[in-house]
Amino acid sequence: MNRQELFELIKKKRSFLCVGLDTDLKKIPAHLLESEDPVFEFNKGIIDATHELAVAYKPNLAFYEVLGQKGWESLEKTVSYLRSKTDDIFLIADAKRGDIGNTSAMYAKTFFDTMDFDAVTLSPYMGLDTVSPFLAYEGKWSVILALTSNSSAVDFQYLEEKQTGKKFFEIVLQTSKEWGTADQLMYVVGATRAEALQEIRQLIPDHFLLVPGVGAQGGSLEDVAKYGMNDHCGLLVNSSRGILYASPDKDFEARANAEAKKMQVEMEKHLATLI
Repeated sequence: MNRQELFELIKKKRSFLCVGLDTDLKKIPAHLLESEDPVFEFNKGIIDATHELAVAYKPNLAFYEVLGQKGWESLEKTVSYLRSKTDDIFLIADAKRGDIGNTSAMYAKTFFDTMDFDAVTLSPYMGLDTVSPFLAYEGKWSVILALTSNSSAVDFQYLEEKQTGKKFFEIVLQTSKEWGTADQLMYVVGATRAEALQEIRQLIPDHFLLVPGVGAQGGSLEDVAKYGMNDHCGLLVNSSRGILYASPDKDFEARANAEAKKMQVEMEKHLATLI
């Protein structure tokens, strides 16, 4: 899926919602714990409730890896179910990989061949060697961490280069955008850093941004759309806890649908000038 195809999907669904499948066994409705695969059954319910409102899903691999082999099986079943449910989904592996050489090549093969994801999140700290194996896959995306929403992001991301005064996240953007095209590279920018979106858009006007932090983390969808949207929308805004855990009871699907619908309705307003 290239940038134009992703934009067409956004226009079709009138949404740029990404649902984060950060599925925690301690938080899912208790009645699902009786099933053979509670994680998959929960994910299946969330997907059924939200797939008409979302353009993307983003499983966070930490919540699956912690369960060992069974967690990987749940993830594989989730990916297969999504692919069988609809063709209109962009699927992101939130893996935050960041190695080099053969290791990076194996990660790319894992997520793009074995698991059939459209995109994977990557840490660029080790440079181009980290990302280049992923760029070899046509139609796939590398989602590079640029400016994150956690409080300790200031430890490194805002450090300034002495000669130029450029912040570290600006250097990451300026350097890495030369590694590929706007059809291959996407960037993570936290919603709680919305004040920086104007500056970021000056550096990467055409790229898509994956934006976590709206909702439970306090980010504003209005601010993200105001400062981050471009003429191809250029945004995938992620919501995890606000949708997943809207209810701890048997009505979790209906409540997840209602929360996703709220976001879709607001997103449609912001898209009005583009569609």
